[in-house]
Amino acid sequence: MPIQSFAVALLASLICTGCFVPRSQLAKCQEQYQQLAEKHRSQSTELARLDAHRSKLEDDLTLAEEELAELMSASDLDRRQLANLHNERDRIYRRFALGGNGQLPPGVGDQLAALANRFPALHYDPATGVAKVDSDMLFASGDAEIGNPSRELLDEFARILKSESAQDLRLMVVGHTDDRNIAAGASRDHYPNNWHLSSARALRVADYLRAHGVDESRMGVAGFAKYQPVASNSTEQERQLNRRVEIFLIAPDVPVVGWTETIPTVYR
Repeated sequence: MPIQSFAVALLASLICTGCFVPRSQLAKCQEQYQQLAEKHRSQSTELARLDAHRSKLEDDLTLAEEELAELMSASDLDRRQLANLHNERDRIYRRFALGGNGQLPPGVGDQLAALANRFPALHYDPATGVAKVDSDMLFASGDAEIGNPSRELLDEFARILKSESAQDLRLMVVGHTDDRNIAAGASRDHYPNNWHLSSARALRVADYLRAHGVDESRMGVAGFAKYQPVASNSTEQERQLNRRVEIFLIAPDVPVVGWTETIPTVYR
């Protein structure tokens, strides 16, 4: 029963029964009534505030669930696209790398595997003959100058490529970046965008190998910027995986852009 109705009913009951209370007691009852009424109003206000807050939380939760669903959908699409890219790359590797047979000349694969064990930044795939070097190990951020710590790795790589077993293999040196734009400053003056940076890094590696005895006629150079990722670029660790230089070892009879006219059987 509401407080006001209770007070009226109590007063009416007292009058009807002929009972009267002292004025001081009545004043005390009225004061208690006022306190209870004020408490009731305060609680009603608080309940209304809590109800509005609950309604806002429900709206926020609904919005967050919708945004999460969109992000999950976009992430799933990214994963499918990345998986398709990996499948396409694998198909190309199987078709072109090492003449499609996945076999390096005797001894070359073992030497590259041993080199990869010594240098964690080098990743070698014996099935395709693809060697990948993390760009962070080769270059400073936003730069294409080969640092001293990576020279020993490239020296050893050049030695293997110059060996009698590997001398007929061609090389395609390919640079890649993450999806971050080149920061403003000196780096951007030299490399306006990731196309320039990825190509410059591949060219530096090819030049280094050439300077250390690898015949330049065996090599090709390409830069793919951010458009051939091996990870999603969502975290720094994934972006680091995308910053890389790949060196493809290619059998002499496999057609590659720029070399097709030197292979008589390509157009037959």
